[in-house]
Amino acid sequence: MLRGVSGDSVSVPAKLLSLLDAYTQGRSVYTLSELSRRTGLPLTTTHRLAGELERWGGLERGADGQYRIGLRMVELAALCPRGAGLRDVAQPFMQDLYEATHQNVQLAVREGTDGVYIERIAGRAAVPVQTRIGAHWPLHATGVGLVLLAFAPAAVQEAVLAAPLRRFTQYTITDPAVLRRVLAEVRRAGVSFSDRQIDEDAYSVGAPVYDRDGSCLAALSVVVGSDDPGRASWGPAVRAAAIGISRRLRGA
Repeated sequence: MLRGVSGDSVSVPAKLLSLLDAYTQGRSVYTLSELSRRTGLPLTTTHRLAGELERWGGLERGADGQYRIGLRMVELAALCPRGAGLRDVAQPFMQDLYEATHQNVQLAVREGTDGVYIERIAGRAAVPVQTRIGAHWPLHATGVGLVLLAFAPAAVQEAVLAAPLRRFTQYTITDPAVLRRVLAEVRRAGVSFSDRQIDEDAYSVGAPVYDRDGSCLAALSVVVGSDDPGRASWGPAVRAAAIGISRRLRGA
């Protein structure tokens, strides 16, 4: 945010990006005055820059006068190599996994110390979850996050372990020593289990997706009800799907 910073000291690109960054904070629609408050930019500057973004296609102004992300941003996002290409390869395997479970199937990549969801499939009878495409969640508390953290560079792991671990439920791992042991087990087994860490009625099973060079590119998971008697048995199925995606990415 640019609050408290004079307009003259901030570049125009930084101001434009601050407007777009407002949409990463859990809101998808803003009035002009709300964008001004979010970014700390003067209302006149916000109006001018929002107009520029609207003409370019980055924002769309609805009949209610509120601003939403425009289709131009969707077009750009589709060019991300960790986005559309990975999703295209993963979708058939995700669909197979969904047909086997009829529960939430999710694909995520790491961005810094967060997991970012880039694809998901959910059915009407699936256990409700808080995730959505584009959502960021801390790595320590989700099935995909534990995979991405377990196979992340050591510096990333240590940064997460050194920082406060946010608690979402009474079952969330907040002890760094416990988390370190869990990550070691994920690396050993090639599968993660996140038990009621985000929602007390959800249990997530995750597995790594590898790039051509053998590094962990993404994580795949299925989320079932915490009361599912066979919840831990989904590990081999999730891992097999992740291996299938990895092989397809390598062209095997």
